[in-house]
Amino acid sequence: MSVLRPLDKLPGLNTATILLVGTEDALLQQLADSMLKEDCASELKVHLANSLPLPSSVTRPRIDLIVFVINLHSKHSLRNVEESLHHVDAAFFLGKVSFLVTGAGRESHCSIHRSTVVKLAHTYRSPLLFCDLEGPQEKLMLLPRGSLLRVPRAWAAPTPRAPGLLSWFWSLFIGGSS
Repeated sequence: MSVLRPLDKLPGLNTATILLVGTEDALLQQLADSMLKEDCASELKVHLANSLPLPSSVTRPRIDLIVFVINLHSKHSLRNVEESLHHVDAAFFLGKVSFLVTGAGRESHCSIHRSTVVKLAHTYRSPLLFCDLEGPQEKLMLLPRGSLLRVPRAWAAPTPRAPGLLSWFWSLFIGGSS
């Protein structure tokens, strides 16, 4: 069983890699496409995985940020994330892991209660973001123009105590800039 470690590979110059982990391929692809459409001076790579561990036979870059995507309408989604978390080294939880929860808009259809994922994020001391990507307007508007002002600092974060990439990821959702 291979454990994903944050510093097991050397970083690429002006390159960051985000790993999206979740059971819904279409949603993961939509998230990745939205992130990659943005203009930035540095290179952003987004890898998708249904679960962890990643295959050891595949050459992969260093992972700078892991985003676990949980759908509140699917217990399988939560179980998959919980099982995948066992394959992540504890050092990743120092600012390099985030939880993105979808399906929060239709509580009547949820098979997972919000408090369950809140406890999960609290247990792993990782940020949690609720969003609703379903409904009549299924466009994914995650990357407002100008939100990438934090990108240069994201790759300049040399220590786990300065999680620049995680700050940048959060700025994508809240549209903040510095």
